[in-house]
Amino acid sequence: MSEILLSHEVIIYLLSEGILYALLLVAVVATGSLLRGWDFEAFTPKQFALENRSYLVMTIIFFVMMLKVLLLPYFVYTIDSLASLIPGAMCGAGVIKANRYGNPLLTLKLIILLLSGLWLTLNWLDLHSKHYPYLRAKSWFFVGLFGLLSLEFGLDILYFTHIETTQPVSCCSVIFGSLGGGSGLPLGLDIPKVLWLFYLLFALVVLSGVMESLLLGVVSTLLFATVAYYAVVYFFGTYIYELPTHQCPFCMLQDHYFYVGYLVWGLLLVGVFLRLNSTLLGYLMGHSSSRLTHLSTLLLGLFTLLCSAFVALYYLKNGVLL
Repeated sequence: MSEILLSHEVIIYLLSEGILYALLLVAVVATGSLLRGWDFEAFTPKQFALENRSYLVMTIIFFVMMLKVLLLPYFVYTIDSLASLIPGAMCGAGVIKANRYGNPLLTLKLIILLLSGLWLTLNWLDLHSKHYPYLRAKSWFFVGLFGLLSLEFGLDILYFTHIETTQPVSCCSVIFGSLGGGSGLPLGLDIPKVLWLFYLLFALVVLSGVMESLLLGVVSTLLFATVAYYAVVYFFGTYIYELPTHQCPFCMLQDHYFYVGYLVWGLLLVGVFLRLNSTLLGYLMGHSSSRLTHLSTLLLGLFTLLCSAFVALYYLKNGVLL
């Protein structure tokens, strides 16, 4: 465990998370006082002081949320860098499963990323309105989000302090590949069906943007993201590795593959993130942001094109498919 905690990447990551959590703790206390005393209709010195304080508090929260978004890829980079310290681990897949806290922590971080994006959108709407109509809503949203952030910080500590460097872990070939036995695809799906769903759902995402349908847009985007994960791990990723038995979402993040995984997963996550934000704007303002919708569709389109390009390039190079 001492080797893990003395790693430069872990020290930087935990120190950064600790500082950001301290700022969030200050912000949530100040938010409580805002919720108790806020009355926009009152023209009193107390209300003016609260308005000034609210701007400062929301600026702190905005700053922390943006840094949390940047810390997610650094967290992935950190766990990937620990693979050389843990017996059996070839990449972050083995490291994240080194104890029972890893998978819940990674899942929670993705949930917090999407919720943080929704808060940033709500904050933007509130600051661009004359009467701060969403101040209470975004404040309560932040209080609830702070609970998840507290859980995340606790899991960060538990995860990194419970990684054993003397116990072997399963490599990605066992976790995701054929060595693990059976298929990792859900609902009895096979690769051809996953690919059909992948391209059909992307077409549905594009169609929902053209129709400006909020419900269809968010449902099709979430379904596409789910299918895209399995499509990348069990099909497109094998063309990145140029090895049919290598099925892993983490190895493509390494320098052997020019860190292309950050681009692949980044396009998918940001595309989904923007569509959810566009949908939130639609429900709050009565119409979705066409700019966000188009940008989301563009990023998801680039993601789809990039995944398909790996297959096409391999075929052009070798004349066969895996």
